[in-house]
Order: sequence, then C-alpha cells, then structure tokens
Amino acid sequence: MLEEAEEIGRRARRARLRLGMPQADLAAALGKSQGWVSKMERGLIELDRVGILNLLAAELHVHPNDLIGRPYTGSPDGNQWQVAASSILRELRRYDLAPVYDGIPRPAAELWGGVTRLHRLRDTASNVAILRVLPDLLREARALAEVSTGHEREEAYAIYAVCCKFAHTAAHALGHPELIAMACERAAWFARLSGDPVLPAVADWMRVWDMWASADWEDAVVLSDKAISSVQEGYERGEPLAVRAWGSLQLRAAVSAARGGRSAEAEDRIGLARTAVDRMSAYTGPPVYDRHSLTFSPGNVQIHAISVALETGEQRKALAINRRTGPELVASLPNSRQGHHHMDLARAWLWDGNRDKALSELETAERVAPQLVRNHPIARSTLRSIVYAERTSTREKLRRMSDRFHLDG
Repeated sequence: MLEEAEEIGRRARRARLRLGMPQADLAAALGKSQGWVSKMERGLIELDRVGILNLLAAELHVHPNDLIGRPYTGSPDGNQWQVAASSILRELRRYDLAPVYDGIPRPAAELWGGVTRLHRLRDTASNVAILRVLPDLLREARALAEVSTGHEREEAYAIYAVCCKFAHTAAHALGHPELIAMACERAAWFARLSGDPVLPAVADWMRVWDMWASADWEDAVVLSDKAISSVQEGYERGEPLAVRAWGSLQLRAAVSAARGGRSAEAEDRIGLARTAVDRMSAYTGPPVYDRHSLTFSPGNVQIHAISVALETGEQRKALAINRRTGPELVASLPNSRQGHHHMDLARAWLWDGNRDKALSELETAERVAPQLVRNHPIARSTLRSIVYAERTSTREKLRRMSDRFHLDG
C-alpha cells in the first residue's frame, strides 16, 4: 500500500512533464513550495485533503481519479460492479428512446417502493448493490413514462431522476467518472420534466459535487446559491422537502467555500444549515416521504461542521466540535454518513499526533461502512500515513537501541 503514494507521485510528475510545467510553476499554482512538489512526486507527502488533491488534478488538467488510480483494482469478484455500471450507462445513453421493456410497467406508487429499497442500500453504503438494482428500475421508469400521461408520467420522470442520483452517489464512491457525469446530466434532464419543484435543485446539488473534481470552488458556491434561490419560496413556507434541499445545499456551499479558502463564509453556511434544521424540527404536519434521499438532520450538519474545520486545516477545532457532538446525533445517521464522519476523525487525530486514535477511528469507519471506506482515497491516504509513521517510529527506536548496544562498533 505504501507504493501507492509513490505511484500517485509518479503520475503527477508525468502529467506535469507532459504539460512542460516546471515544479516551481506547479508549486506557485498550488500555494506550496517547490520542495513540497518534489516530495509529493517522490511519494513522500500524502494528498490527504480532497481540496489539495482536486486542485492538483485541475492544475495538471487530469481527473483526480487519474492521479490516484481509481477505480482501485481488486479480485475479479470485486470488479463485477463495473458490469452493472455498464448496464446503467446503456440505459442512460438511450434516455430519449422508447425502452426495450417486456410487459406492463408498474404504476409510479409501486416504483417508489423500489426507490425506498435504494434508500436503505444507500444508508448502509452498499454501493455495489445499488448499481445492480438500478438498470431494471431505470428501464421500468422510462417505460412507465412512455405509456402514461399527466401526473403519472411526471412521477415516472421523477423516479428516473432520483435513480440517476443513486447512480451518481454510487459512482462517486466507487470511482467511475463516466457514470458520474452522465448520471448528473440525465438527472437534470428528467428533473425538469418531473413537475417536482424541488428536484431541479437536487440535480444542481449533484452538479456542485462534480465541480469539486476540477476544484471549481467559486462556481460551486454560485451554483449552490442558484439552486437555493429556486427553492427559497418553499423554504420560507416551511415545506419539508424544500427545507431539506435548502439546508443540504447550504452544506454543499459550506464545503465548497472551505476548500476555496473562504473559512468565514463556510462557517456562515453551517449556521444557515442549522437554521434549516430548526425549521425542519418545527414542522408539525403529517410525515413527508423523503423522495429525494437527502440526508439532512442535526447530526449531518454537525459532522459537516467537523469536515469544514478539517478542510481549513483546523484539526483541533474539528476535535473540539466532535467533543460537543452528542453520540446519539452520530448514531442517528445512516452508516454511509457515519463512515465519512469516522474517516474525518481519523484524519483529525492523525494530524494532531495521535496515531492510535486515528487507527481506531479508521477501524470504526471500516466496520460501519466497509465498501465506502475501502474505496475512499482519503481513507487509504490516512492509513498509509499511519503505517509509514509507525515504520519510521520503529526504525528510530531500533536505531537508538542499536546505538546503546554498540551494534555498529
């Protein structure tokens, strides 16, 4: 695994040389020293922040996955998810053609039941299972749109758009850039046809995520605000789905601002998300089905506050926020979000010099969301840092003992 850092460095060096870019120029663009670039290219520095990884890729005009070698290679069984991904891409490419579907598609109310199953799989970070379910569900939703009219057709379009969101999430987790891009485009297309006033904002929420890959932090904030404006009236009326989308978009904007070096704005956005949580908590009407599958809750806002502190390099602040976070808030989150949270805490403890706690948090993350963590570049980077530090520490202890025993004498 330690060789992985060296390979990332070699890929970065090859991309830099292909552009004819001196190390000094790359260092200036990254806000780093030339020595930092040299060490990174030799695999001596871990790219342990999404922001710096994506900025490096943007400056080298490559996709971040090209640098880190995602999708990660594994056993033949472990790579079978790519077969499902190809089937989804086929469905998405023929989005405006009559589907090849035998039989009569189920009504929208029943298809939403299939979407509920995807919610459960998303919550447990079962991304491979999500991809396996999606081809048939996309095909059936498109078939329903073909044979229905009015509200039923709009609901079929909404189901298709939400399925695209699940494809997008799973593709991000597993590292499939083509599926990420196409799922986002198709979600926006079908959201506009759905008659759902919130769904286009959800599609923009997806697009903000994609902007992070090219380090377009400012554009990501601008797009977040555009989407926020589109649901503002519903938010002010206290409509639950609009409130959920409004708050989720504020969290997207907070992370974007933090990665762009705008820490004060990131804090303000976290504060706005908290007001959305309060508004959501004050709702007293009948239960509302979260058809858009946006994980927005007090716990989610709190763990985003921790992520924002880490993105601005304030690990002690992140750990302080965590100490003030009730364990019940984290426990109420789906496993996918808990996994991200414990990965963040692993980084925070590592940067604070406590490798034992860092490893413990990483083990917790793997236990609650194994697929997510094993395929996440930051988790891999954190583990490499722990292993390398342990080896260095052991070598130093052995050198000192050797000196005391005069083994070189």
